[in-house]
Amino acid sequence: MAAMATVPSYTPSLWVRMCHALPRLDLTMTMRDNLFIPDSWEYQQTLLVLSSLSAIALVLSLLVIISFLIHYCCCRRGDRSEGSEEEEEDEEGSTGHGYGGKKGRGICCVTWVSVAAVTLCCVAIGVGFYGNSEANDGIYQLTSSLLTANYTLASIDLLVSDTVSGLQLSIAGPLTTMEELFTGSKPYLVSTRNCRRLSENVVSLLTSLTMARSSDGGAWNNSNNSGDPPIAALTPVPPSMAPTVAPVGGVMPSPFSPGWAANTLMVNEDYRWLSYVLLLLLDLLVCLFILLGLAKQARWLLILMTVLAWLALFLSWGSLGLETATVVAVSDFCTDPNTFVLNSTHFNSGTSSDVLDYYLTCSRRMNSPFQQLLTQSQRALSSIHTHLSSLDRNALPQVPKAEKSLREVQQILNATEGNFHQLVALLNCRGLNKDYIDSLKGLCYDGMEGLLYLSLYSFLSALAFTAILCSLPGAWRSFPSDSEEYEDSDSESEDPFTSHQARRQPAAGSQRGALPPFYNYQGAGWTPPFSSAPPLP
Repeated sequence: MAAMATVPSYTPSLWVRMCHALPRLDLTMTMRDNLFIPDSWEYQQTLLVLSSLSAIALVLSLLVIISFLIHYCCCRRGDRSEGSEEEEEDEEGSTGHGYGGKKGRGICCVTWVSVAAVTLCCVAIGVGFYGNSEANDGIYQLTSSLLTANYTLASIDLLVSDTVSGLQLSIAGPLTTMEELFTGSKPYLVSTRNCRRLSENVVSLLTSLTMARSSDGGAWNNSNNSGDPPIAALTPVPPSMAPTVAPVGGVMPSPFSPGWAANTLMVNEDYRWLSYVLLLLLDLLVCLFILLGLAKQARWLLILMTVLAWLALFLSWGSLGLETATVVAVSDFCTDPNTFVLNSTHFNSGTSSDVLDYYLTCSRRMNSPFQQLLTQSQRALSSIHTHLSSLDRNALPQVPKAEKSLREVQQILNATEGNFHQLVALLNCRGLNKDYIDSLKGLCYDGMEGLLYLSLYSFLSALAFTAILCSLPGAWRSFPSDSEEYEDSDSESEDPFTSHQARRQPAAGSQRGALPPFYNYQGAGWTPPFSSAPPLP
């Protein structure tokens, strides 16, 4: 924490400190330090132990779901053995073809539990979308800062390379020509040789500028090419075009390259963001179709969603394990990033610790490690300019042939001084330190917050799918079977043929062989209906 006090405008957040304070155990259940050492096997063991907590939670979820399944199976067998008594009680307390009484209340409770679990899952999905967006914003800020830092380092490389190549070109070309022309004049020859010596001294000083070297050493490829034309003013390339290293097999280059880190993070972040979006959409579709299956009482839809719910449950607990390890590792790094950068061989293998500390802290009390080098180079360039001015005033009237070579040397010197002033500004710690602070804020503020929200999403969705898988078997029991639907339809709708036959059968049974009512027997006679005529004898 003492080292972090020197980093301006950055302090570890409360969540970083809380996650960093978590106890650490290795595979042998021994307490370990929480220092961020990713290459250490002991530190990796602590992360594995923290990730295994989600595996334990997954086992507990499976035990709870299995116990509920056994409970529902036993209850269903008990319902079958009780027979028709319960059915009669349910029918007396129910209306229509629904369930009533104790069974109806149980079914209603199970249905509402399913709906509540689906609602909790939808809330978790909302939290997950927000966390995924926050994590993406943090990684985007981190990569942008790394690209800006890589752009600064690439500009330093180009400035140094341009200055060195220009001075070497002047040494090999016009200064050599001037020495030949001033052979007969000793004072002019001494001044020309002093220009050569000072130019070689500046080249040697700038070559020792190790901070600006890229990890592939490509900045110095053209330093010895005497045939290159002088470059007057440098126009740095955009950050996306800055030279980066693409190591074979994805191994981190040594020394560390911000461009390589930014490109690697962008590629991995694209896959991470897309994976979480697909997982969130899967959870959302499962929840919506479960609600649709409950509303439509579609058994086949619920069976399909149950299979997908099992998959979502495993993915939720698995993502929680990865997020837990990532959150703890990020909190360990963000608590004291300076110590890790200063002690890591990937960062200090090509750069001294003094240079790294200068750019990481950027304290006013610290002097630039390049101050002496830049001062000596500036004095050498001023001396070269003084010698050239003297030769311009005194030597050219006597040796007019040396004017062309002298003008070429002055042109190269003017371009070198312009590049040198830009180099002094870029070597100042403010620019790179700002990029460093911005990258820390992106990772440790937005990125950390996004990871915590994603962890909350995974935990809530795992609980929701556990409750869903426990309640869905009870919801299936509330659905009427095919035989029950057929009996209900028979009881509610009457068959006209069956009803007509049922009305005719009692009359035929009570008056077997009886004649229609309009036949009236009186003795041996017959009287037709609605007739007043006397009966026949």
